[in-house]
Order: sequence, then structure tokens, then C-alpha cells
Amino acid sequence: MKKWLRFSWRAIALALWLVWGLFLLGLVFPWLSLSRRLRVHSWWSSWLLYWCGVQVDYHGQPERQRPVLFVLNHVSWLDIFVLNKMRATSFIAKSDIRHWPLIGWLVTGAGTVYIERGQRQAIKQVAAQMQSRFEQSQSVGLFPEGTTSDGFTVRPFHASLFETALSTQVDIQPVALRFFDGQQRSTRVAFIGEQSLVMNIWMLLSQSGVRVECVFLDPLKHEQNQEQGRLATAKQAHELLLAQVLNGLSEPSAFST
Repeated sequence: MKKWLRFSWRAIALALWLVWGLFLLGLVFPWLSLSRRLRVHSWWSSWLLYWCGVQVDYHGQPERQRPVLFVLNHVSWLDIFVLNKMRATSFIAKSDIRHWPLIGWLVTGAGTVYIERGQRQAIKQVAAQMQSRFEQSQSVGLFPEGTTSDGFTVRPFHASLFETALSTQVDIQPVALRFFDGQQRSTRVAFIGEQSLVMNIWMLLSQSGVRVECVFLDPLKHEQNQEQGRLATAKQAHELLLAQVLNGLSEPSAFST
């Protein structure tokens, strides 16, 4: 009974917040400067996480001002909003997300860069959009795994889009996400396998104690990245993220430095 009550009021709050987001995108954003849109984006993401009952603990020092490529392990559709709460970011995502009801429309309006799988020119098109955002001193978010995991490991990286950060002399900052159920690491809200979005939202909204640790690691400087190339840079980022994701799996949360 408690789960149904919790789910019901959160689902209503979330639906109203998503509708409010569409209102902002359609009627308010066109009148705002880029800097104000980014601030509203962060504020809106913060409240979305609140209505979903998600607590976020941040560690490390995120790059807040200069253009940067954030490289994250991918666990859930929540990942985008966890980072956006700290700094509004244009994410690179698979194109089918744009068709998700409400959420897809919102992330599209917020500047998500979609990659069309199976198209020869897809990488070039995405790289051009990344470069445009870097030129405006914006941040771009990349999930190099290309899919989600259960949050207990990091899948192999696709290195192609690392090249854009190297060619534009933009630093790369790895960001590790660790999901918890209370004080214990958990896969409960990981969006994996054949699970539908509706079922994942039920799992999220019906339970308490969902917590995410977002760990900003030291940036990989563009000088070093250019010297070693995109493959070595992707490998380095993968190793750093994997170490953080594996940290604390056998015990309550601990941030390794």
C-alpha cells in the first residue's frame, strides 16, 4: 500500500513538472539568453530529481566555466539530469530517445545531440554539433559505452567522438555514477535489458532511499590527450571510471581519491 501511495503522488508531481517543462521550452526559453536558459535547465533538473525521490551526492570539482567533454558511465535515464543539476549539459544520445513521451520532447528541447545509428555521416554530423557547442563555451556529455549497464561495471568504450575534443583542444572530464538503495549499492533503478520505460519509472517512484553518487574526476588535459591520441585517451578514461564504479561495491559508499 505504501508503495502505491508513494508512486501515485510522485507520478502526479512528475507529470505536472514535465508539463511545466514543456511550457518553459515553448513559451519562455525563446525569450531567454543562452546563459539564462542553462541556469533554468539546471534548476529544472534539480526539481525533477526531487520529485522522483532521488538524492544526489556530488564529489570532486566539476569544470563549471570552460568548454568540456564530460564522459560518464551510463546506468539510467536519470544520468542526464544528475549531471544537469550541477552544470547544464548538451548530451549525445541515441535517436530513439526523442520519441519517448514527454521526457524525449524535453531533452530534445534542452539541446540533446542525437546520433543516428547506421548512417555513414552520423559521426561527422554529431562532431559538428559538438564543436558548435564548444565554441559557445558549453559542456557536452558523452556515454561512450553506447548503452546502459547495471552500474556495477563499465562496458567497453566507443572512442570515435573523443576525437572532437582533441581536435578542438577541449579537456575531457570523466564522471563516475554510482547508484545506491540507502547505503548499499544497487541495480534496482538501472534501465537495462528488456525493461520498459514505464516499468523503470514504477521501480523508481515506488521506492524510497534512491541515492546517486556523482564523482567528478580530474580532467584529462587536451595537451596530453592530443599527444596520446583518442584511443589511448578513451582507454585512460575507461580505466579511471571503472576504478570508481568498482569502488565500494563490497561496503557502504566510499569516495576514493
